[in-house]
Amino acid sequence: MRDNCTDYRDLFLHDRAMMDTRAPVEFHKGSFPGVINLPLMTDIERQKVGTCYKQQGQQPAIELGHQLVSGQTKAERIEAWAAFAKANPDGYLYCFRGGLRSQIVQQWLKSEAGIDYPRVVGGYKAMRTFLLQTTEEAVQACDFVLVGGMTGTGKTEVISQLNNSLDLEAHANHRGSSFGKRATGQPEQIDFENALAIDMLKRRAAGQQQFVLEDEARLIGRCSLPLPLYQAMQHHPLVWLEDSVANRVERILQAYVVELCAEFVAAQGAEAGFTAFAARLRESLANITRRLGGERYQRLAAIMEQALQEQQVDGRVDTHRGWIEALLVEYYDPMYVFQRESKSGRIEFAGEQQAVVEYLRKRNGG
Repeated sequence: MRDNCTDYRDLFLHDRAMMDTRAPVEFHKGSFPGVINLPLMTDIERQKVGTCYKQQGQQPAIELGHQLVSGQTKAERIEAWAAFAKANPDGYLYCFRGGLRSQIVQQWLKSEAGIDYPRVVGGYKAMRTFLLQTTEEAVQACDFVLVGGMTGTGKTEVISQLNNSLDLEAHANHRGSSFGKRATGQPEQIDFENALAIDMLKRRAAGQQQFVLEDEARLIGRCSLPLPLYQAMQHHPLVWLEDSVANRVERILQAYVVELCAEFVAAQGAEAGFTAFAARLRESLANITRRLGGERYQRLAAIMEQALQEQQVDGRVDTHRGWIEALLVEYYDPMYVFQRESKSGRIEFAGEQQAVVEYLRKRNGG
């Protein structure tokens, strides 16, 4: 049998297959990319065993667990674990702390299916701690530079053209603004943090020591940046991206209207998808009513409503430019002017997209 694993770096660096034997409720709160949940106990079974443990102690709880997971139920779970082990001969299994649950699964696989399968020592908790430390170490050891700029200047486009960038919005599945929700949901906070740490781990292992990030607020939608990273970002140098209002309007029209509508339609079908898309736009505007002020909100909402009606009838999106430009000029730009002034001491270069990309490539040594 292969040894039980304590090399967490190897697990994540090489995307080792892993079987999570925790209950579904634990798994859905946070796990690791690509991991399969094949629990020893269901949520209800785990709850019963936990209650027994608190009231009567460990041994009665273990006995209750064996009663609950027995007979056909036990056979079906062993069959699922065995199938995973056969399909992933170089993989591992784990539970929360690498204790009783993963040991029981390991023992049953051996005794009932004749399969020796190693577990991760320390389990989920040890791997999670390792990834938190990975983020902190990267923040302390690496060079970071941020891409800032007004809404719609194409910061994400710059990020996508660089081989040393870290796309925070892609990890959060959110475009980062009040209108940034995608048709598909965001990851759980722990999943977001874990995936981000693994991304940095792999890049550093490949020799990358500089990261280009978009200048983000602490929250990207409902995903919160890891505190050490966010705190460090308040001091990193900035490259400021510039573009005309007209170009920014077109870029936002494409991303937040054309592409977002297509996302909803692809996920839900033409009619339901458009309805959901329209509701999302209305909701996004309504969410900033207080900051817009009542009169301005009503004016922009009326333009948006007319634009949505036209888009639904014949697919034209021209009228959307009205509320987009007004929102940029009247709402977002004044905020960004203030931000630029407050961060001016950290701005080391400013220019349009091509110049910014070339500068960042040279900054990274080519």
